[in-house]
Amino acid sequence: MSLAYGIQKSPIAQRLAYFILRLIGWRTHVIRPRTSRYVLIGAPHTSNWDFGLMLLLMGAERLPIRFMGKDSLFRWPLGPLMRALGGIPVNRRERTSLVDQVAAKFSERGELIIGIAPEGTRKKTSHWKTGFYYIALKAKVPIAMAYLDYGNRVIGVGPSFMPSGDIHADFEIIKDFYAGIVGKNPKRQGEITLAS
Repeated sequence: MSLAYGIQKSPIAQRLAYFILRLIGWRTHVIRPRTSRYVLIGAPHTSNWDFGLMLLLMGAERLPIRFMGKDSLFRWPLGPLMRALGGIPVNRRERTSLVDQVAAKFSERGELIIGIAPEGTRKKTSHWKTGFYYIALKAKVPIAMAYLDYGNRVIGVGPSFMPSGDIHADFEIIKDFYAGIVGKNPKRQGEITLAS
């Protein structure tokens, strides 16, 4: 059993996470998708503090968010910790694409939330990576939009939508949602646009 699953099921973890969030002046707001299988994108990602806040969100709202990592990270000594935190190993050396590997994980599980930071780094980027989009499209699962709004001290999950296959139109939905949401280091926020 992963720590992510344990956090989701523990009422003590939930109360503790809510207490810590209140103590540091944050609140949560979550609009849950109507399914237990979806891709959860998280933005803006501009600080190491984002990960701690996401762990508190997982506890407070009982969200067993999983994340992908290259399989080499799942060997000793980090392997047990990576798995406990909800990591899913992916093999980048396989002929199967990363999108296909992760999409296949959805067909293997009745419940799965995979969290992805489309900026891919805490530094400013000129565009978002699109792997999350194609994973959701291939797996036929919705994309939910998680956010860390340091301006209003709110962490949560906004609306979700099914990718249509028209990535340009769907990116407009994403861009509209994240407009006005401020990261810890606003100058590092990546542009919500496709690579040219």
